[in-house]
Order: sequence, then structure tokens, then C-alpha cells
Amino acid sequence: MVAIPFLKMHGLGNDFVVIDLRHVPVVMTEDLARRIADRHRGVGCDQVITIEPPRSAGATAVMGIRNPDGSEAGACGNATRCVAHLLMSENSTEQCVVETIAGLLPSQRAANGLVTVDMGPARFDWHQVPLSEARDTLHVGLSEGALHDPVAVSMGNPHAVFFVDDADAVPLTTDGPRIEHHPLFPARTNVEAVQVLGRDRLRMRVWERGAGITSACGSGACAVMAAAVKRGHVDNKAEIILDGGSLWMEWRPADGHVLMTGPATTVFQGVLDASLWSDLSGVIRDGVLHG
Repeated sequence: MVAIPFLKMHGLGNDFVVIDLRHVPVVMTEDLARRIADRHRGVGCDQVITIEPPRSAGATAVMGIRNPDGSEAGACGNATRCVAHLLMSENSTEQCVVETIAGLLPSQRAANGLVTVDMGPARFDWHQVPLSEARDTLHVGLSEGALHDPVAVSMGNPHAVFFVDDADAVPLTTDGPRIEHHPLFPARTNVEAVQVLGRDRLRMRVWERGAGITSACGSGACAVMAAAVKRGHVDNKAEIILDGGSLWMEWRPADGHVLMTGPATTVFQGVLDASLWSDLSGVIRDGVLHG
């Protein structure tokens, strides 16, 4: 029976089970991801992250992302920092390139043990978010409960950014899922409630698509930074304060890229017991792929 080793990691409390599939002959299916992410019957995490061989020239490795419901995500900034940290440590380098569905994400070591990731350009065309119809993405004209008039933006995954007077007072547990599943977002959406604290500080809470409320969301912080610049709330650099701590963001006006700097923390390592996955199709049993 094939053993499946894993690392438990987090970025500001946004936690992951990281599995290196470059060395384990396992296919990550929706069912397997759901079982691993289950906080009562599995390891428990906000996302299951896989590391796979690179597919594009210049990439160090591919990062795959599965939400707790088994769905595939296109971007996860906190997980990218964790994977970049592992790849740089493995290769004794100060930089690497993480390949994702969203594109190639150059990453490098920063001061004080932090990691900086170029998360690529923020996209504001309505069909890139995507929206189900043409709208002004800087003022979408959508309201739900305490949330009104979002900015719609893609960081390789969709985001609806709402600027509010008090981010901590927003009932995200009720308003978040309603926005996530709104017909305007055919691929669903992440939902951010953001309070402007100054020209270089923002307070952010997040409802993540397929995961619910999390303590931090890196791609969400990038979307918030881009939206705040476009709305004129901040300058090109800002600290974004999330439930789990702070990320330091930079908007690069020359090409619209968003750079994110923050921590990557390893908590423990383990091996998944075969009882968790041996009855599933599409994974390895006794050295044979069953699909």
C-alpha cells in the first residue's frame, strides 16, 4: 500500500495540507481532497495543496489547489508562499517560480524570514472575473445585506471586494455565501469586506469560495490592494490586516502586478493512513492506479 506523506503548513492561519506528488504516485481527486480537508475525520485544512513536476519552461514546480469541498481553485497566495518556501529550501536558492492555473508566480526570500510572491496582474474586464453579464467592474451595482457596490476583480480566481465602514461588523457568515453563489458570478466568487484605515493600511475579512471564513486569503489581499488603488483609497504600498495577521502589498502600476509579502509556517508532518482513502477510485491502491 502506497503511503501518502504530508506537511501541515499555514500562512497567517490560512492552513494547508501540502502533498508532494513528485515523489508519491497518487492522483488528487475531489473525494480524496474532501476527506483530507475534513477537520473531524481527516487532517483538516482550508485547502489541500499538491506539488507536481513543472509543465512550463522556467517553472520550478506546479502547485495544485483543492478547496474543502473538493473543487479546484486557480489561485491561493498564502499557499504559494508556503510552496515557494519549500522549493527554495529544497534547492538552497533565494528564488523560484511556482506554476499555477493562474500562471507563473515568481517568488523570492524577503527580510525576516518572509516570502514575496509576484501574484501577477489584477484583471478587471468583466469577462475575465468572470461576471455573467457586462458591468462596470469598479462599481458592480450589487447589494446583499450589509454589503454594497463591490469591485469585481480576478487574481486568477474571482473576487468581490466591498468597502465598508466597519469590517468586523459585517455578518460575513450570512452575506458571504449569498454573494459567493449570486448568479452574477457564474464561477462563484470570493468575498472581501474591507475597511480603509489610512493611505497605507486596510482591514480585511474574507469569505473564501468553497471554504467559508478563513483567517487570511493571499489572493484576496491582492484583489483588495488592486481594488483599493483603483478606487483611490491607498497609494502603491499598503499593509493589509487580516484576522490572522498582516500582509505587505505593493501595486506595480507599470504592469498592474500585485506583489505580496508575508510568512510561511510549517506546523507538523505526517503520513495519511490508508483507511482514509483505500476505498476511493482514482487514487493508488497496492501500487496500481484505480480510476
